[in-house]
Amino acid sequence: MTMYNQTTDERVDKALANSFLRQATRRATDRLRNNKYKAADELGNWEEWRAAGEAIRKNVISNLDYYLNQLIEQMEKRGVHVHLAKTPADAVAVVRKIVREHNAKNVLKSKSMISEEIHLNHALEEDGVEVVETDLGEYIIQIASEPPSHIIVPAMHKTRQQVADLFEPIAGHALSSDTPTLTRFVRTQMREKFLRGDIGITGCNFAVASTGSIVMVTNEGNGRMVSTLPRVQITLMGMERIVPSFRELDILLNLLARSATGQRLSSYTTILTPPKDKADPDGPEEYHLVILDHNRSEILGDKLFRSSLNCIRCGACFNVCPVYRQLGGHAYGSVYSGPIGSVITPLLEKDWKKWGHLPYFSSLCGACSEACPVRIPLHDLLVKLRMRKTQSGHTPQVERQIFKAYRYFFTREKTLRRALRLGARLQWPFVRNQRITGGPPPLSNWTNSRTLPMVAPKPFMQLWADLKNKR
Repeated sequence: MTMYNQTTDERVDKALANSFLRQATRRATDRLRNNKYKAADELGNWEEWRAAGEAIRKNVISNLDYYLNQLIEQMEKRGVHVHLAKTPADAVAVVRKIVREHNAKNVLKSKSMISEEIHLNHALEEDGVEVVETDLGEYIIQIASEPPSHIIVPAMHKTRQQVADLFEPIAGHALSSDTPTLTRFVRTQMREKFLRGDIGITGCNFAVASTGSIVMVTNEGNGRMVSTLPRVQITLMGMERIVPSFRELDILLNLLARSATGQRLSSYTTILTPPKDKADPDGPEEYHLVILDHNRSEILGDKLFRSSLNCIRCGACFNVCPVYRQLGGHAYGSVYSGPIGSVITPLLEKDWKKWGHLPYFSSLCGACSEACPVRIPLHDLLVKLRMRKTQSGHTPQVERQIFKAYRYFFTREKTLRRALRLGARLQWPFVRNQRITGGPPPLSNWTNSRTLPMVAPKPFMQLWADLKNKR
């Protein structure tokens, strides 16, 4: 059973039962979060940088049509082929057409969340094309047939031994699980694949509207190999991934690197202004830019949720979220996990039945909003999504009945008091150390992973009345 075929409860139960996954997730997110704090201090007033980043993103989203037109104009006048894809199916069709026209058999990919969003690899593999993820983490999860667990560290849930076990069938012999051996094996594999690549496909962290430049931020050299060796290159980008000029790019790169990994600057910040010039020694001769909408236009027109398009995909909200830190990314069931995934997935997919659970993957503590480098009010958006789901009538029948019961008892004081006295007597088989740790459904859905405070033997109103009588 693949992750996508499992129910939400099955994914959550599997994650909660996997102690290594939970420990690895906490360790990794702790490290990323602490690195971010140290790096942010170097900039001085971090809140001023956040305010600047928020202002830049708000400006872009408010004037997205202008900046998109400017970007397209700059790229097309140099000979870049720009494709506007309304849906994921449209984007996949564009890429498949380009691959078929060039009779390509080997496609090299740098890390791209848009390619995950449109499930591109599966479509190309159905056409008999070999697709190779050249980012180490993406390569690991590609072999494991899994989606990313984290937007920045996609394979952080894997042990080195698990990685060695994945590589051994490819190597044809046993591999040591030490890091130098594993990286040497991947490096050897990739060198051969880089030389055989017919088409390169990359993601896009930012596109500079004023110059028609594409910016990729990576910590491995694979992005540059993919974008220079193949004769044909395709870049995939969400329509909102734009900055007006290099002035704004400077601010957002500082925010992105520090928020994502705690670096001043990622190891490789690649800026391409395609296609290659005649004087250039390398680079693609033919360049395609695929700009994906996938309901982003609808989000843009929705004042309640427009700010979700400000996201710069740093993953900072993942690293502070208590739900993500307990479950990891796969329990969400979506390509985008964490708090931002819980917001944008229902909006992008527009399917409450399938994705309506995601806004509830949050304690609403607000840590995600405080961590966001462009100040997206994530916890507020999650509350509004819950409201919209309820108003649309997609809440489960049992939930509606529970809230009807809640309204009934809390509008009838005497009935509520009797119910609390009864609950105080009936709870004892499930109480351990003054916490409720068991119980029948639907109570057990909660107590399987959490505890509840016991019903007080004497309710507050009775305590208050006794106190008044003592006076």
